[in-house]
Amino acid sequence: MPTELPTVAVPGGRVEYADLPGRPDRPPLLFLHEGLGSVGLWRGFHDDVAAATGRRTVAYSRLGHGWSDLPPAKRTPAFMHEEAHAVVPALCAALGLDRPVLVGHSDGASIALLHAAAAEVSALVVIAPHVFVEDIGLAGIIAARREFDDGDLRARMARHHRDPEVTFRNWNDVWLDPAFRDWDLRPDIATITCPVLAVQGTVDRYGTVAHVEAVRDTVRSDDVQLLVLDGGHSPHLEHRDRVRDAIVARLDGE
Repeated sequence: MPTELPTVAVPGGRVEYADLPGRPDRPPLLFLHEGLGSVGLWRGFHDDVAAATGRRTVAYSRLGHGWSDLPPAKRTPAFMHEEAHAVVPALCAALGLDRPVLVGHSDGASIALLHAAAAEVSALVVIAPHVFVEDIGLAGIIAARREFDDGDLRARMARHHRDPEVTFRNWNDVWLDPAFRDWDLRPDIATITCPVLAVQGTVDRYGTVAHVEAVRDTVRSDDVQLLVLDGGHSPHLEHRDRVRDAIVARLDGE
């Protein structure tokens, strides 16, 4: 069912967001969800981090996710760049988020990297980021299509999204577009200088540890920490306390 979250205008429509108050003397946190995610599908992890850090914390659902407006057009392989360069700056301006700490998961982590490469942020936390296209990731996305078309994924998504068909196709079709095969963020993210925490599960069906290693080896920051944990694509849910504590430690003094 739809949530009671407020909405804010961004390029293309209005998006729902949660806004938790916190200390005005510390940079706020902005959470960017995974490819099929939403505010609700953080499953309260953003609340945990807000409570542990005492910082203002905002999480939003991208257009076509959760109960945000549907996107005005079908997404293209450039959608993560567009989100990073148009939507995130508009959201930050509208909500008064100055030099935020970006916490991104999966596609949201990729968007966070792209935004940090073009704008001033205080720090980055990227959980299961995508930096390039791997065969193992494409196999996982093909499997997700079978689960949506023939399994119960569509019904499960209907509990969390306004239009699960739009949400799913706008994610799955882009990743399986032949034009996306050469997608690679390494040339884009080489300018990042802020502190980074990169978290990865060892048996993530959408990507290997090579992605967090690519973040470490590509960005210009001399303050990059990797946290590799047993488990799958959502280490912040599988190892909730450990990832929360790593974020708190990473932000100490930032």
